[in-house]
Amino acid sequence: MPIAFKEWAVTVRALAEGEQLLTLRKGGIREEHKHFRLDHDRFFLYPTFDHQRNDVIRESHRPELRRALEEGVWPDGDPPPAALTQDGGIPQPERVRIRAWAEAVAHYTVTDARVVEALSPYYVWTSDYAEKRLNWKHRHPLHVVLLRAYRIPRPVTVRVRDDFGGCRSWLEIQRDLPFEGTPVLSDDEFTRATAQIEAILDAAADRVPVLA
Repeated sequence: MPIAFKEWAVTVRALAEGEQLLTLRKGGIREEHKHFRLDHDRFFLYPTFDHQRNDVIRESHRPELRRALEEGVWPDGDPPPAALTQDGGIPQPERVRIRAWAEAVAHYTVTDARVVEALSPYYVWTSDYAEKRLNWKHRHPLHVVLLRAYRIPRPVTVRVRDDFGGCRSWLEIQRDLPFEGTPVLSDDEFTRATAQIEAILDAAADRVPVLA
């Protein structure tokens, strides 16, 4: 069955538009062993509204919160505008649209907040929130995964199952999905961005490349 990586809808949209190039993970309470593991080298991007918080999205990117509603299908229409201003105010949709997949290009662990801040041009969260991801479970390093995203030819709608809820990274999708489509960024654009990200990580004394 196809594997999907679960992330906030606004973040999935940013990855699918080339506005975010990496993810930061520690692992949720429903992860196996309670820690994040990069168990797959390519996967679909599953948008969720679980715990999506508006105040931790960079101000310049907040207009995308409304557009991110396009990732869900609600039986009674889109949530009201007021839901966008309430953390956790958006109910889970009946279905979500999967528009993209990604391949993991590089995987590091870091423990230095300065590295997380230096990577901020490549994610849409606020720096404060990214640092909170670092500080949660402070005895364990933060996983930095560089992703290359691809748009699939036609979005696929999948049902939101009850067992998809909670803090977890990986889901099994109960329908066929194609690893097809065009990369969000051109080869040249992605190569330049990758070089900049890896320069930041290579300069960090605490960074550890994670072997597959």
